[in-house]
Amino acid sequence: MQKPETKAETTHSDGAEGSSILAELASMHDIERYREYHWEGSFADYLEIVIKNPKVACSAFQRIYDMIIHFGYTEYTQHKEKLIHYRFFDDLVGNGEDAIYGLDKYLMVLVNIFKSAARRYGTERRIILLHGPVGSSKSTIVRLLKKGIEYYTRLPEGAVYSFSWVLEDGSVVPCPLNEEPLKLIPPEIRVKFLERINEGKREEEQIVVDGDLCPLCRFYFRGFMRKYQGDWQKIIEKHIRVRRVIFSEKDRVGIGTFQPKDEKSQDATELTGDINYRKIAIYGSESDPRAFDFDGE
Repeated sequence: MQKPETKAETTHSDGAEGSSILAELASMHDIERYREYHWEGSFADYLEIVIKNPKVACSAFQRIYDMIIHFGYTEYTQHKEKLIHYRFFDDLVGNGEDAIYGLDKYLMVLVNIFKSAARRYGTERRIILLHGPVGSSKSTIVRLLKKGIEYYTRLPEGAVYSFSWVLEDGSVVPCPLNEEPLKLIPPEIRVKFLERINEGKREEEQIVVDGDLCPLCRFYFRGFMRKYQGDWQKIIEKHIRVRRVIFSEKDRVGIGTFQPKDEKSQDATELTGDINYRKIAIYGSESDPRAFDFDGE
């Protein structure tokens, strides 16, 4: 006896419901914010930004100090001692998940170190070590700083900018160290520009941009200076694009994490970067900065 045949019925949708859901999801995506975070422009555009808001060119210590102050603070007296409670350490970014309690006195010392370094009193040349017993919030403080600076660089007042090189073949090479674009201005001219934007400001509020470009950027800069016979403006107009940088620990942008290992197997190149021997075959020399990987922490 044969079994009756069964036919599977399938229904085909015209996709209207899926398209509706997709449109709804797309409406939740903030395109303007994305464009703001991924802004690119000319060097002249960046100069206008600096003139309006000089703090975009501040030092790393100044940025961290400004970030902490951004969240506000309260002053109070305990046992006849005046203390400051910085609301940043309440973890307002993470809804209190990493909030720190009872350490205001010691956090004041840490914030004062950032303040001193921001004003270039000498502490900016030192490494900060957090020392204390187990469970004294050392790791929590570091997590808060990383989380806070990621959030702060997304705000207009905490915006960070770097630049990329546009080579003759059209390829784009970002500065591997995400350096301040104002370093592209020759030192003797840079001083005059900084005098202009610092005019009328108190000494501790003034912007200072010192130092030189990284080896790779110096290589491109010198090459283009030879090509254009010293015409710096042509280099800036034809081969420089300024871009906004958003700090991210996951993407290793602006924040580095270094895990200690056994002292016998620890390699300093994890901090400093290393020569890429594959690129030596392309560029022909270890001394060519293009053969170096600037991927250290």
